[in-house]
Amino acid sequence: MRLPEAPVAASRWQRPSPERRRGRALFGGLHFSSSCVADTMRNLKLLYAREHGPVPALGSPQCFCLRADQGTLLIGSEYGILELDPAIQGVTNEISLTVDGFLPEDGSGHIVGIEDLPDQECVCVATAAGDVILCNLSTKQLECVGSVDTGLTTMSWSPDQELVLLVTGQQTLIMMTKDFEPITEREIHQDDFGEGKFITVGWGKKETQFHGSEGKQAAHRKQTEVPPASSSDDGRPRVTWRGDGQFVAVSAICPQTGARKVRVWSRELVLQSTSEPIPGLEQALAWKPSGSLIASTQEKPNKHDVVFFEKNGLLHGEFTLPFQKGQAKVNELLWNLDSTILAVWLEDLKKEKNSGTNTYVQLWTVGNYHWYLKQSLHFGSAEKSQLVSLRWDPEIPRRLHALCRGWHALCYDWHWSTDRSTGEESRLVASVAVIDGDKVLVTAFQHSVLPPPMCTFQLQLQQAVNQVAFHPDPAKSADLAVLDASNRISIYRVGDGTVKDPTVTLGGSGFKASVETPHLEKTYRVEVCGGSKQVNPLAFRLFTWLQDDTFLAVSQGQLATHSVIHHLTGGPEAEGGCLHLRLSVPVDGDVISLCYNPKTSAVALQLADGRILKYLCEAPTPALEPWTSRSGSAVRFPSPCVQTALAVIGGEEAILGLTERCRFFINDVEMPRGNLETVHHRALVLAQIRKWLDRLMFKEAFECMRKLRINLNLLYDHNPKVFLENVETFIKQIDSVNYINLFFTELKEEDFTKTMYPSPVSSNVQLQQCPDQKKVDLICDAMRAAMENINPQKYCLSILTSHVKKSTPELEIALQKVHELRETVSPAAEGVTAEAALKYLLFLVDVNELYDHSLGTYDFDLVVMVAEKSQKDPKEYLPFLNTLRKMETNYQHYTIDKYLKRYKKALCHLSKCGPEHFSEFLNLVKDQKLYNEALKLYPPDTPEHKAVGSAFGEHLNQKHLYEQAGLIFARCGAFERALDAFLSSGSWQLALCMASRLGYTADQLAGLARSLAGKLGEQKKHAEAAILLEQYAQDYEEAVLLLLEGTIWEEALRLIHKYGRLDILETSFKPAILEAQRNYLVFLESQKTTFTRHRKRLLVVRELKEQARQGLLDDETPNCLEADLISETSSIVTASDMSGKYSHSNSRISARSSKNRRKAERKQHSLKEGSPLEDLALLEALGENIRTTENMKGEVHSLLKGLVLFGYDELARELQQALEEALQLIERSLPEIWTTDLQQNPANPVLGPNSTANSIMAAYQQQRIAAPAVQDAELLIPPKLNKNIQWKLNLLQ
Repeated sequence: MRLPEAPVAASRWQRPSPERRRGRALFGGLHFSSSCVADTMRNLKLLYAREHGPVPALGSPQCFCLRADQGTLLIGSEYGILELDPAIQGVTNEISLTVDGFLPEDGSGHIVGIEDLPDQECVCVATAAGDVILCNLSTKQLECVGSVDTGLTTMSWSPDQELVLLVTGQQTLIMMTKDFEPITEREIHQDDFGEGKFITVGWGKKETQFHGSEGKQAAHRKQTEVPPASSSDDGRPRVTWRGDGQFVAVSAICPQTGARKVRVWSRELVLQSTSEPIPGLEQALAWKPSGSLIASTQEKPNKHDVVFFEKNGLLHGEFTLPFQKGQAKVNELLWNLDSTILAVWLEDLKKEKNSGTNTYVQLWTVGNYHWYLKQSLHFGSAEKSQLVSLRWDPEIPRRLHALCRGWHALCYDWHWSTDRSTGEESRLVASVAVIDGDKVLVTAFQHSVLPPPMCTFQLQLQQAVNQVAFHPDPAKSADLAVLDASNRISIYRVGDGTVKDPTVTLGGSGFKASVETPHLEKTYRVEVCGGSKQVNPLAFRLFTWLQDDTFLAVSQGQLATHSVIHHLTGGPEAEGGCLHLRLSVPVDGDVISLCYNPKTSAVALQLADGRILKYLCEAPTPALEPWTSRSGSAVRFPSPCVQTALAVIGGEEAILGLTERCRFFINDVEMPRGNLETVHHRALVLAQIRKWLDRLMFKEAFECMRKLRINLNLLYDHNPKVFLENVETFIKQIDSVNYINLFFTELKEEDFTKTMYPSPVSSNVQLQQCPDQKKVDLICDAMRAAMENINPQKYCLSILTSHVKKSTPELEIALQKVHELRETVSPAAEGVTAEAALKYLLFLVDVNELYDHSLGTYDFDLVVMVAEKSQKDPKEYLPFLNTLRKMETNYQHYTIDKYLKRYKKALCHLSKCGPEHFSEFLNLVKDQKLYNEALKLYPPDTPEHKAVGSAFGEHLNQKHLYEQAGLIFARCGAFERALDAFLSSGSWQLALCMASRLGYTADQLAGLARSLAGKLGEQKKHAEAAILLEQYAQDYEEAVLLLLEGTIWEEALRLIHKYGRLDILETSFKPAILEAQRNYLVFLESQKTTFTRHRKRLLVVRELKEQARQGLLDDETPNCLEADLISETSSIVTASDMSGKYSHSNSRISARSSKNRRKAERKQHSLKEGSPLEDLALLEALGENIRTTENMKGEVHSLLKGLVLFGYDELARELQQALEEALQLIERSLPEIWTTDLQQNPANPVLGPNSTANSIMAAYQQQRIAAPAVQDAELLIPPKLNKNIQWKLNLLQ
C-alpha cells in the first residue's frame, strides 16, 4: 500500500533522487524464540568475559548491532560506521557517512538506528537528519533509500525483518516493507483508545462502587492530572516489537500533558490499545519476546519500580529497584532471547566531583512470583567506561554485548548454576545458596524444604552479590564466601555458636530453624588488574575456594582468546584487607570452567575448545599440563560442559562434564543416556524395618519409613502388643511433635501386615490386647496417656490430634483443652498458646464443624475464639450469641441444641423450662417424632405425660399401627380413642375391655359384639366370632351357624347340646357335614388328576432336555405326535441365556415392592408347554399340590368323626379312602419327581490336574444345556410328609 500524494504531512517519506540511489538490499529473517523461566534456586555464573578495544577511531560510538553470521560488531559514530572483529581485536571495515553528506563533517551528526541485513551484506543506517541509508559492506557503496524532512528519532525493524518502523521528528509513525515501500503513516498521539477499547456495561455509579482501603471519599475525589515526565527523560520515543512481530509498542511523551503514554499498534499500524494514565512513567520500554508483558519503569513517590503492561494497556505487576527516589535513572530495559533475564541499564543522577556519572547494568530473573537480582555490573564513572549501547545476542540466550564510550566492546556469557555445599553424609547440611540482590538466601535441605523465596536463613551484604562459593572441605562445607559487585569477598564461618551476627537472619514466615547459622568472619578486597583504568566490571570470573584463605580466579589475557589464572591469598599477610596476588599463570586458551578436588588437591581447567588442563597449584612453580586418561592420551570434551567435577573412579582421578543439553562425559568418553537412580528394594527395606522394630529402635524405623514412603501403620501392626507396652519409648525416641502428628494422621483401621506389607514368614505375633476396641482408638488413647504423663505442654498439639483422629472425633474434649490453655496465665516454655492450638485444630477439622461443636459446649468464650478464626461475619454470629446470653440457662441450652439439630438434648433441656413452654415442647416432639424420649421426661400421672401419650397414639394411628395406638391411648386414660383403635386393629378382647372401662350397657356390648363378629367372620375367624355372639350377644343360634360355616364341627355340637337345641342337628348340622363330605371328595379327585398330569409332563420335559443334551435332536423336526412339543421346547438349549434375561429382569424388579417381585417370580415359572423354565414350574406346582393335600388331614379327621357319630359310616369310609389314595400316590411319586441327581449342583465345571481346556469347555456347555440358573433352590427339595399325624379312624377300616 502506498501513501496518497496529497495532502501529506511534513514528515512525508520521500524517495531519493536518482543520483543518490546505488542499489537495493533484500532482507533475511531473524526469529526470536522463547524458553521456560529459569529455576528459582539457580544463579547466573559467568563463563566468558571478553573485552575488545580500545579501537582507534574518530569520534565516539553511538550505537551498534551484531553480524551474527560473521561474529563481528557494526558500530555507528558521528562520522560513519565501522566493523569490529573481536577475534583479531581490530577493525575490518570502515565506511564514512560524511563524504556523501549523510552526516556533517563537524561531528554533530547522530545515528538513530543501525540494523544488519545479512542477505545482501548490507547494513541499514538511519540518521537524525532523516536519511535511511543502505551500506554495502563488500563494495562500500552507499544508497539513500529515502528520507524524512522533519528528521528521524528512531528506526526499528520487526523481528522477522519484513517491516521497518520509523518515528519522525513530528511524532508520526511510518510503517514500510523491507523494500522500503510505505504501508501507512499515523500520528503517534491518538485521541481514541484503540480497537481493544473496554466496554462499560453500566453496573452502578462511581459513588456506589467499592473503593477498598481508599474509602468512600475516593468516589468524590477529583482525578488528579498525571504530572509531566521527569526532567531526566530524554524525550525520545521508544519502540519495541513483540517476539512474533505481530504487534509493536511505542512510548512517547504526550504534547498536551507532558507525560508518557504507551500505545500498542498492529503490523498495519492500526491502534490496538493505549495505556492508562500512569504518573512517573519513564522512557525505558521492552516487550517480552514470549509476548506476555511489556516492561517499563515508573518513578513513584517513595520508590522506583519496573512495571509491566499487558497488550490491552493495563498494568500487570511490578518489582522495586534497589535505589531511592531521585538516585538513579533507568536508560533502557532489555529482555534476553528466551525471556528469562531482564537487563536494566541505569545511571546515577548525581555526578561525582571531577567525574562522570556512574553506570550500572543489573540482570533480573523471576521465580515463584519473586524477582531476583542475580548480577550487578558497576561500570564506574570514568569517561571511557560510560555505556553507550547494550544488546542481548540474537542467537545465544545468555550472551550480553556492551559498548563503552572509550571504544571498548564487552561480551559476557552466563550459564545457570546451582551453588550448593558438598560434604560427608554425617556432616552434610545440604545447603543451597540463592543470590537475591544484596542478600544470599540459604536453604538447609537437611533440616527443611522451603519453597523460594523462603529460606532457612539469609545473609545481608552491603553490595549486590555476583557469586557464592561453599568451602570445599567436607568438615567445613557450611562456610560461605560471597563475592559482591564491589569486588569484595565476605567470609562466613559456622562453628562459634556464641557469636550473633546481625547481618544473618532466619527466614521469615514464622519458620524456626534448628540449623546453626554462620557469622561474618572477615572481608577481603580484590584488586582488579589495571586499577582505575579497568573498564570491565567483571574482570575476575570463576572464583574457586581452595583453602581457608586461598582462592583461584580467572581473567582475560593479552588476547581475547587467552586467559590468566590468579592465585589469591589472604590471612595475616593481606595488607589492608586486600587479597594478595601470589602469582599469575597465563593460559593459552579461554578458560570456561574450573573445578577443584579437596581430597587430591587437583585443579582442572576446561578451555573453550574442549581441552582439559591440570593446574599444579601446589608445585614449587605452578604450571599447567594436559589432563591425561589412563591410556596416556590428552582428554578433550567433544562439547563444552557447563558443569565439571573431579572424582576418583577405579583408582583413577577423572573429570566429569555435563553439557547444557545433558550430555555426560567421563574424561572424553560420553556416557549413554539414562537416569541416575538410587534403588531401595522394598523387600530389603521392610526386612530392615522389622529388625529395628524388634529391637525397639523406633526412631531409625520411623525416619526410614518416612523417607521411603512406607506406611507408618506398620509401626503398630508389626507387633501391636510390643508397641502398646513401649508407647513411652516410642514417643521419647521420636521426640518430635510433627512426626507424632504425622503418625496419627496415617492411622487406618487396617492390618497392613496382611494387606500391603505381608510378612514373608509366618509370625506368632500376639494381636492387640483389646479386640473389642478399634485399632485407631486404642493407639490414640494409649499414646495420649503416655504424652500426658511425659510432658503435656510439649505434646499439646499431638494430644489434640489424638482426640480428633479417633473413629468418633472427640471435638468437645479437644476444644475444652484449648479453652484451658486460654485460661493459663503464662504458658510453659515448651508449650503452645491457645491461639496456636486453635489454629492447628482448624487444620484438622472444618472450621464450621468446629464452630458447631464449640457452640455445643455452651461455653461462649470458646465459641467466640473459634468464630474469630472462621470466615463468619461477626454481624452474623455476635447478635446470635448475645441473644443466647440473655436467655434462661435451660432455654439457652435448648435453643443451642435445636440450632445444632441435637433434638434429644434439646427436648431434655426444654422439659425443664416449666409448663409455659410445654406447647413448644409438644410441637418439637411432633416435628421430630421423639415420643418415646418425651414420655420418659414426665411422670405417668402428669397431664404432660398424658398429652404426649395422646399425641403418640395419633401418630401411631396415622402409621396404621392401630393396636399399638390403642395401648398408648388406654395407658393415658383415653378409653374412647383406645376403643376405636382396637376396633380398627381387630383386637376384640382389648376392645371389650375398653368398653367395660367406658361402662357400656348390655345392649351396647351386644351391638359391639355383633359388629366385631361380622368383621371376624369376614376374616374367616369363625371360632372367635362365635364366642362373641354366644357370650356377649346371647345369640347362640347365629354362633352355631358360624361354626358350621367354618367347619368347626365339635364346637358346634357343644353349643347345640349346651342349649338343648337338638332340632338344629336335623336342620343345619347333618346337611352341613354331608355337603362337606361331597366337596372334599371332588377336591381330592381334582388334586389327584392335576398331580398325575403334572408328573407325566415333568417326565416328558426331562426326557426332551436329556435328548437335547446328548445332541440327539436333528435339524429337521421329527414327524411324530410330539413334534410341536419338541419344537416349542427346543429353546431349552439356550436356557442359561434365557435365565440370564430373567435374572436381569429380576434385578430390575427387585427395587419394587415384594408383591410385585412375587408376581414377577410367578411369571418366571410358567406352566405353558415349551416355556424355558417349564420343569421348574411343574416342580413348584407339584410341591404346592402335595402341601395342600397334606394340610387336609386335620380337617378330614374332624369331619370323619362327625359322619361316624351320626351313622354315615360308608360316606366316612369313602372320604377316608380317597384321602389315603391321594397320599399314597404322592408318596410313591416323590422319588420319581425329586430324583437324587436333581439335588446335586452341576454349576461348577470339572476342574483338576487332569482337566484340559476342551474338557472344561465341554462340561460347561453341557451344564448350560442341562441346568439353567435356578433362583429358588427350595424347588429342588421335596416337600416333607408328616406321618405322625393320626387322622384315620380305625373303625372305618
